[in-house]
Amino acid sequence: MIDLRSDTVTLPTSAMREAISRAELGDDVYGEDPTVEDLEQHVARLLGKEAGLLVPSGTMGNLCAMLAHCARGSRVIVGNESHIFCSEAGGASVLGGLVLHSIRNTADGGLDAGELADALESPDDAHVAPAGLVALENTHNRCGGTVLDAAYVGRVAREAHARGVPLHIDGARLFNAQVALGVSARSLVEDADSVQICFSKGLSAPVGSMLLGTKAFIHQARRARKMLGGGMRQAGILAAACRLAIDEMVARLADDHARARRLAEGIAAAGAPGFHVIPPATNIVLVRAERADGSIARVVSRLRDEGVHVNRVNDVRLRAVLHRGIGDEDVERAASAFQRVLRGS
Repeated sequence: MIDLRSDTVTLPTSAMREAISRAELGDDVYGEDPTVEDLEQHVARLLGKEAGLLVPSGTMGNLCAMLAHCARGSRVIVGNESHIFCSEAGGASVLGGLVLHSIRNTADGGLDAGELADALESPDDAHVAPAGLVALENTHNRCGGTVLDAAYVGRVAREAHARGVPLHIDGARLFNAQVALGVSARSLVEDADSVQICFSKGLSAPVGSMLLGTKAFIHQARRARKMLGGGMRQAGILAAACRLAIDEMVARLADDHARARRLAEGIAAAGAPGFHVIPPATNIVLVRAERADGSIARVVSRLRDEGVHVNRVNDVRLRAVLHRGIGDEDVERAASAFQRVLRGS
């Protein structure tokens, strides 16, 4: 089976497994795991932030950020296609008493400028929940792995900061953005107050994400992590793999991007009426149907019968994600399967 559902299906490298077996361990809840401490300090330096906090998942990292930044009853301004809004089980509302204020995502994964300006307004009116946070996503999953550059992030940060509102970046695939733009990840989050990154997607670590920001912010986030049940003990076992992920696996993301382009070209070669392939910006290929007539569900099912796993995003979109487990031959086989299925739809 060629598994293109997500880059989360990547398996750790043999070097990661070896590092796990040799990791120096302690109790991280007591602040005594040297491997975790080393990772947090290393990634904080890498991204230009004061401190970091290892968490089990990107969802928990984003939720810890929202809980640390926002008072109950305030609004978190997010895109209507964002992972926070669509795929994190409403945790900000259920557990934080926060209002997820969704505004339109533009095709490039940014936020509609007019809607953002309106959403940032917090009049002195008892009827209106105050704006507490703006969250961007880079790269943007449901928009097709699209990339936000530093200039755009800076503009949003200035607009939010002018109204006293902090900016958080869901950077689960931030290093894909770094590779695509040919810039440092640090430059892409320089103007953000906090950022969350994942080690367990294209970077291939088995588990782990990190939240970064100021020391004061991370102190609050650490309390939130404990409250959410994310205080892990001998977490150096995970941190050892995450350290190799961040040090050794970033450059190879370019291979995933190149294979995504080849897959998209192969799918487009089907010339299937009613379907459109969105040229990938990074490692995510989106295929859109012109009508919500069940054709996407049928394509996903038929691809599975052909030995190719993809994700149905909604009634008009499916997603294929390239990762370290997919080689050139897999891309050719997957493209051929897409052509057979789309031509028969």
